[in-house]
Amino acid sequence: MTVKHILVVDDEEDILELVSYNLIREGCRVTCAETGEDALRAVEAEPPDLLVLDLMLPGLSGLDVTRTLKSRAKTSSIPIVMLTARGDEADVIAGLDMGADDYVTKPFSPKVLLARIKAVLRRKTVDEEKEDQGGEIRTGDLLIHPGRHQVTVSGEPVSLTFSEFQLLVLLCRRPGWVFTRNQIVDAIHGENYAVTDRSVDVLVVGLRKKLGACGSMIETVRGIGYRFKEDL
Repeated sequence: MTVKHILVVDDEEDILELVSYNLIREGCRVTCAETGEDALRAVEAEPPDLLVLDLMLPGLSGLDVTRTLKSRAKTSSIPIVMLTARGDEADVIAGLDMGADDYVTKPFSPKVLLARIKAVLRRKTVDEEKEDQGGEIRTGDLLIHPGRHQVTVSGEPVSLTFSEFQLLVLLCRRPGWVFTRNQIVDAIHGENYAVTDRSVDVLVVGLRKKLGACGSMIETVRGIGYRFKEDL
């Protein structure tokens, strides 16, 4: 297995030590940075496989770092797991909308953080494989043919609207990945489409109903958005 290079960014030395220690025990190679500026320099010098990024940093914030990395073609695909204090829901949503992959709230369990990191890296690998292979998407009893615009559950065809189909494909291509309502709107209708959070919720309710038993695989992430259940 290839050794993963993780960049950990936090201005608290004890957290840097805690996260680094646990990642190194898992066989990862770790680089540390204490400011947003140092983080960007570290990424420029050697792009990591993943960032563990605190949102509250001196100088450039974690959101500033996320925005910068996601705006550059060279670094836009680097996964980011955000560290955030409890109650920073608005910042979490902003980070996810910018392209961050997941978040963990402080105080956190190192085991939970490691599990989230592994899940994000695993999803990245699966996404890359799907992009290479193209074609159908299969998960449990659910089968999707993107090119044919066809969906079956346990072999039975399911009739979906265009928006329902686009939403299903979006979620299924990245199981476990949290999508905010804004991301869902942008993916289905393009940026700046005039639609409310409520209409996204209604869309999800309708899709779940049509998918029957498979509908429960679409999970609500309270206060954030939705994700498709990840096979463990």
